[in-house]
Amino acid sequence: MSAVAPVHTAPAVVARLSPLDRFLPLWIGLAMAAGLLLGRLVPGLDAALDAVTIGGISLPITLGLLAMMYPVLARVRYDRLDTVTGDRRLLVSSLVLNWVVGPAVMFALAWIFLADQPAYRTGLIIVGLARCIAMVIVWNDLAEGDREAAAVLVALNSVFQILAFGLLGWFYLTVLPGWLGLPGAALAVSGWDIAGNVLIFLGIPLVAGYLTRRLGERARGRAWYEARLLPRIGPVALYGLLFTIVVLFALQGDAITARPLDVARIALPLLVYFALLWTGSYLLGRVLGLGQPRTTTLAFTAAGNNFELAIAVAIGTFGVTSGQALAGVVGPLIEVPVLVGLVYVSRWAGRRFFPGAAGHP
Repeated sequence: MSAVAPVHTAPAVVARLSPLDRFLPLWIGLAMAAGLLLGRLVPGLDAALDAVTIGGISLPITLGLLAMMYPVLARVRYDRLDTVTGDRRLLVSSLVLNWVVGPAVMFALAWIFLADQPAYRTGLIIVGLARCIAMVIVWNDLAEGDREAAAVLVALNSVFQILAFGLLGWFYLTVLPGWLGLPGAALAVSGWDIAGNVLIFLGIPLVAGYLTRRLGERARGRAWYEARLLPRIGPVALYGLLFTIVVLFALQGDAITARPLDVARIALPLLVYFALLWTGSYLLGRVLGLGQPRTTTLAFTAAGNNFELAIAVAIGTFGVTSGQALAGVVGPLIEVPVLVGLVYVSRWAGRRFFPGAAGHP
């Protein structure tokens, strides 16, 4: 993934991108279309892909996510993490946005748009409770966010996810609806299952990325590591992203294409959610004076969701053919293209609101 200097004009910025980065929306659109077509046209493909699971997630999706996250985490300069952990404005803002604002906004939108669809409403609330620990690292890197800040915030959210997901699920699906005189639902989820999800999707690539940097720099030095090795392994992240999208949409192709109107109804509150969370978080970062890279990181870590966990919980609790599971599947259907678009919005906003800001080395 390319580092882009925000002081250049837009054509110069585009010219500096690799073909993979430059046409990213096209590749992602083709990957989504390919997955949907494969899911519809190849009999038994979804069953074959889903035959082996880890933590309720298909093994091919797991492998794609690991390939996607490893190169980005190998780019993190771990000796700079202390500059992030000392920034209380960033840490507190991220925790409040992720664990107070995000779930509350999704709860409100689910009831506003899907009051007559309890299954979809519950699935949407589950999506709002699952804070992002995987794809956000790629979106942040593409948008020129702070890699070290992203690593810290993702790790912090992972700890809170283990501790708070089940509790917040009980509160938003049972307690709060009862207080408001609304029908509720029950959510049975194990803290150990969530911990396993975090360990697989964050722990493995984090350890691999850390060891790659430590051993690479020890053997050949930082200059060689960043100038020679990282450019070689960097494209693997986007290949992993495209592979994950193809597999995910192939697995759920029938569910998505068989109920287009239902998908549209679920998609509308998701679009509003991503717009509100990203824009509000970006403005908050600017008001707090976090600077362009960390403001970008704050916005993407607040807006993204852990669709892997949301889908696994919805399927495990309500069944693979449930409306809750469909709502979880529609999550990445909307999140992927929207956050890709926000990558380009973020690049524009960085040049517009943070003139002279330096990109990542």
